[in-house]
Amino acid sequence: MSTSLPTGLGPDALDEAFHVYEVEVADGDVRYYGEPLVERENVVQRLAPQFRERGYRVMLNYETGEYVLVATERSVGVDGVPWTNVALFLATVLTTLFAGSRWYGVDPLADPARLVEAWPFAAAVLGVLAVHEFGHYALSRHHDVAASLPYFIPLPNLLGTLGAVISMNDHIPDRDALFDIGVAGPLAGLVATVVVTAIGVSLPPVEVAQVAGGVTLGYPLLIQGVAALLGEPLVYGEGLSVNPVVVGGWVGAFVTFLNLLPVGQLDGAHVTKALVGDYLGAVQRAVPVALFGLAGYLYLFEGGRSAGVWAVWGFLTLLLGRAGSAEPLDDTPVGTGRKLVGALTLVLGVLCFTPMPVVLG
Repeated sequence: MSTSLPTGLGPDALDEAFHVYEVEVADGDVRYYGEPLVERENVVQRLAPQFRERGYRVMLNYETGEYVLVATERSVGVDGVPWTNVALFLATVLTTLFAGSRWYGVDPLADPARLVEAWPFAAAVLGVLAVHEFGHYALSRHHDVAASLPYFIPLPNLLGTLGAVISMNDHIPDRDALFDIGVAGPLAGLVATVVVTAIGVSLPPVEVAQVAGGVTLGYPLLIQGVAALLGEPLVYGEGLSVNPVVVGGWVGAFVTFLNLLPVGQLDGAHVTKALVGDYLGAVQRAVPVALFGLAGYLYLFEGGRSAGVWAVWGFLTLLLGRAGSAEPLDDTPVGTGRKLVGALTLVLGVLCFTPMPVVLG
């Protein structure tokens, strides 16, 4: 770890945005005590590029009555074994196996050994989530942005998981990087979704009296299109259900649509911010209105089917919007190529939408 000031980043080098009256170096961090010379939210934006060039990430804190600019050495690699990631992944394997057993009509409580029969379902769900998150991770590394490995979220629900996330504790250098990192996950996930769906519809249906407690999935156009191209059905007769691997494709499509909502720290917000800059705010405000409107329509005209799903997401987008969005250090607009890719991605996102994704009973 460094025990000295970063080269070229002495107190005088920060005078354009921060007046330094004391410097402390400890445990690899450099702490500059002083006063902002510009609006507080602009200090880091002004100074971060020069710290980044020298291998540091910087943040502004307010501690015990004074401002502290903290510079921390950046590392884009994975240090040691990521035990938290491993533990969460193994837990999610178990919860997806348990959830999958319900789709196969297996009772794992009566015979725990039969959990293994649900491995195709677990592999499909975890596969599409992993490909999505590693898309983000790969492009983060490409742009030299520090990112964690995926954190899978186990949950004892009908899918066995709440998804997966990566954490980026770093500055985004420019709009190009913001766009690439944001769009990589959905595009990679869509490829995995198509592959998993194609495999799933090609597998034989399963015999079940009632699928996962009477849940019916609504398939978006993307899933319907893959099945139609292969000449395979998505609905079977009494006592038969589509192979549970198809549910992995449904998860991929649903996760892609939700992630492409242009709100907060979701992928759609990164892509939209990179494309339209500060106009993201206006787009973001329209999202919960649209979701609540959809929930209201389903409640009034469709017997309330799936209305709760969109009402919940309406509230979530309100909260996510308050958390703010990523701010690239360089606000230079992206080029035509990325704009075309962005438009294509949003079209594919629409193909992942279905107004009634989950119907109970």
